[in-house]
Amino acid sequence: MKNAVIGNNKQKANLIVLGAVPRLLYLLQQTSSSLELRTECAVVLGSLAMGTENNIKSLVDCHIIPALLQGLLCPDLIFIEACLRCLRTVFISPVTPVQLLYTDPTVIPHLMSLLSHSHRTQEYTTQIFSHCCKTPEHQTVLFNHGAIQNIAPLLISPSYKVRMQALKCFSVLAYENTQVSLTLVNVLVDGELLSQVFVRMMQRDQPIEMQLTSAKCLTYMCRAGAIRTDDGCIVLKTLPCLVRMCSKEHLLEERVEGAETLAFLMEPDVELQRIASTTDHLVAMLADYFKYPSSVSAIADIKRLDHDLKHAHELRQAAFKLYASLGSNDEDIRKKITETENMMDRIVSGLSESSIKVRLAAVRCLHSLSRSVQQLRTSFHDHAVWKPLMKLLQNAPDEVLVMASSTLCNLLLEFSPSKEPILESGVVELLCSLTQSESPALRVNGIWALMNMAFQADQKVRVEIVQCLGTEQLFRLLSDPDGNVLMKTLGLLRNLLSTRPHMDQIMSSHGKQIMQAVTLILEAEHSAEIKEQALCILANIADGNTAKELIMTNDDMLQKIKYYMGHSNVKLQLAATFCITNLIWNEDDGSQERQDKLKELGFVDMLHKLSQACDANLSDSAKTAMQQYLA
Repeated sequence: MKNAVIGNNKQKANLIVLGAVPRLLYLLQQTSSSLELRTECAVVLGSLAMGTENNIKSLVDCHIIPALLQGLLCPDLIFIEACLRCLRTVFISPVTPVQLLYTDPTVIPHLMSLLSHSHRTQEYTTQIFSHCCKTPEHQTVLFNHGAIQNIAPLLISPSYKVRMQALKCFSVLAYENTQVSLTLVNVLVDGELLSQVFVRMMQRDQPIEMQLTSAKCLTYMCRAGAIRTDDGCIVLKTLPCLVRMCSKEHLLEERVEGAETLAFLMEPDVELQRIASTTDHLVAMLADYFKYPSSVSAIADIKRLDHDLKHAHELRQAAFKLYASLGSNDEDIRKKITETENMMDRIVSGLSESSIKVRLAAVRCLHSLSRSVQQLRTSFHDHAVWKPLMKLLQNAPDEVLVMASSTLCNLLLEFSPSKEPILESGVVELLCSLTQSESPALRVNGIWALMNMAFQADQKVRVEIVQCLGTEQLFRLLSDPDGNVLMKTLGLLRNLLSTRPHMDQIMSSHGKQIMQAVTLILEAEHSAEIKEQALCILANIADGNTAKELIMTNDDMLQKIKYYMGHSNVKLQLAATFCITNLIWNEDDGSQERQDKLKELGFVDMLHKLSQACDANLSDSAKTAMQQYLA
């Protein structure tokens, strides 16, 4: 059987169909069988597992995993190695549920104890760990069972395969895990700090796979806060190593992994972005990711060419991700990116690619570039980027929607030339529907875009927003559990109520509800920023011709304004004082009656007190209000 199935997928499938697996597992589990027979069974099962994904599914359905794990309790090393090799092959398949390694709590400690037996047990066990560590819970289980202490010595094993698998283990353990990363920093391997061992493994004379995986370990430790971003091992070793991986002499998957890891490394750090952008002409080097494979790629190996054609989209995705990361903060880098040959055209075509991952990466890149005022005014306008972006918003999955709507928020800023054509394309309805989403991020973006749209907009646009959103939804958003949604909704209201004729019109139809909403916010437990926005809305209302009567006839509201004038937070005092200034401004009709009423309510004494405040802005504001009485 063993000789028949080696390298022959058809024979493997035949044997499985004929029911060989349950029989082999039966013999493997019989303690009365000789060790040679049990070992041969494990070898044949391992060979069957080397076949197609369907083979693996059949093996897993026959409960091969518990049987092999049981086999590891046998004292015979050769049998243990055969069981581990088969387990390794089953677990590295994407169709195997990794949770099966964690169902029995005795398994992980037993696997740890096998690490000292032989090079083979070390190689297979670490490979199983690195493939079955998929979640923070898995990281914690392995960490708590001493993974770091047990695996660290393997980094200086004489066997390359063992060193490599140990390295992969550390990269999955450290990924987004502060606890593991902070522990790794202090680990010594044969008297040398672990980070130095990783640096040595990144040297150019090491195999590419080893250089890349060591760079990933240091990247993850850095992102988890265990190594500073200005540390020499990051700036002088890890970053240059990852940039090197992006050059075209490397294999497609190495270039993809190098670019994605580099994007992750420098995502939050502008200094690393600047260094990377000037290392080895990285911005230009990434342009090659879009021309692959080119007619000049002299790929002798036809299988390789076939593989690369199928995976060329991964290169585009990686390039977009890296450009997004590079351009997320620095204006000069963004300029460099948009000036790279046909870059904007590439992003535009990326937005409509069939691969969802490429679309997401392209929109991330666009979002990063849309943070630039100059790019919004130039390349974004020249390439009418808003058209494919609007198309992408029609029926995309949430993660694409979040990025695309964030980008749209930037395109709707008042200095963006795309704002006009977007308004004409009927975007209001789409944004209003986003505000009803289950996802807080989408609600924030929908309302944020409307807020940007309403800023200094003409009456027609403002009325359209109010009608389309509807007062019910507006007030629902004002009681949203997410603080960001509330903040942006108040921003929208403030922008809607910013010029007199518009505001009087909106307040005449919705004044009662708006005053009620502001009251609720001032009474509830909200942050100072949120209350400040609410008071600014009141100040806008106080500036209206007819709208100000809604405040003047509401004694409860006047008392609230007085309370906030005496608050400990200067910003709230300022906003409240501004309300009063607008109410008593003596160029407005009826100012005398309003001044008299507010004087009776003790506002003049309050202003007098504030005019002596330590804060210069506050005392000036109070003095301005006092002058209305003197004029």
